[in-house]
Amino acid sequence: MDKAKTVLNKVFNRVPEITLYFWIIKILWTTIGETAADFLSFNLHFGLVHTSYIMSGLLAIVLAFQFRLKKYVPAVYRLAVIMISIVWTLITDQMVEWLWISLVTTTIIFTIALAVVFVIRYLREKTLSIHSIFTAKREAFYRLAILFTFALGTAGGDLLSEWLGIGYVNAGLIFGGVIALIAVVYYFLRTKKFTLNPIFAFWAAYILTRPLGASLGDYLTQPHQYGGLGISTIRITPIFLAWIISLVAYLSVKKVDVLDTVEK
Repeated sequence: MDKAKTVLNKVFNRVPEITLYFWIIKILWTTIGETAADFLSFNLHFGLVHTSYIMSGLLAIVLAFQFRLKKYVPAVYRLAVIMISIVWTLITDQMVEWLWISLVTTTIIFTIALAVVFVIRYLREKTLSIHSIFTAKREAFYRLAILFTFALGTAGGDLLSEWLGIGYVNAGLIFGGVIALIAVVYYFLRTKKFTLNPIFAFWAAYILTRPLGASLGDYLTQPHQYGGLGISTIRITPIFLAWIISLVAYLSVKKVDVLDTVEK
């Protein structure tokens, strides 16, 4: 009876367990968000506005399907995040190029918006843990936070690499270095008196992987005169997409990142 009750009370997390695969795919899809947006807007000549409309519509469809699911499904989850990455790269670019909003202003706006999402979620749910995303409402907060992390990461990355003139390589090294520092402090420098808060560590790294991936994508695809390698997005995007598909297929079969039970 007790065993049956345990099974009945089992709840499924709607997001993956945080593993090395999670971070590898995160960097790959943030890079795709940058290169795919440029590919659709410029190589296919859709333009920023039309591409934004098309991708926003597709994102709405994917999210509607995602919210119907009661647990984490690798392919659907990753598709939704890739779409968010592309859409918010496009929106951030439009704010800067069409509305003439400076990168400093957009970075501040998205920082405040993300902070508001965190505050509201904590006040309503009493937690910011991603190990407790087992309801549609909590997933909505989680998706909204992801949305603004991508927007903030895009604006912040461009602010550092372009507006401040640091360059894509140096910006990528800075973001990668900070992420590495967070990992070292969290995993190797913890003591009985000090442990880096896991929720802070996760969200800080999550935000920083966006500009890291964007810096990588820009470095690979931007012309030589702008500090890039000048590789066509037509060549880069399919390669990164193939890597993501391969990893997602592996995770779908092996289920190494599936967290069945969650924190309440």
